[in-house]
Amino acid sequence: MAGTESIITDYKDICFFCGKPAEGEHHLLFGSGIRKLAEEDGLKVPVCNQCHTLGTVTGRIHDNPMAEKLSKMLGQAVFESEVGDRQDFMARYGKSYL
Repeated sequence: MAGTESIITDYKDICFFCGKPAEGEHHLLFGSGIRKLAEEDGLKVPVCNQCHTLGTVTGRIHDNPMAEKLSKMLGQAVFESEVGDRQDFMARYGKSYL
């Protein structure tokens, strides 16, 4: 993975969701200019293209409202566990997903 390493997983070569070889990365927090912050904080996971954007709506992260919500919740939970507290998260990302 490019840039800052993931603080979510040490397994950077396998898809976080299905275990197949990773072809890219998914930033757990994205949209509204927060993807760059997630990159800086390491809030991303390795993914295969199917799980990221190419699979069916229920089998991919993007364009799947529930998966996108869970992604942001996981990103916040890890931030609060590894980086700072809820106030720090809200100051940095502008809102709480939990």
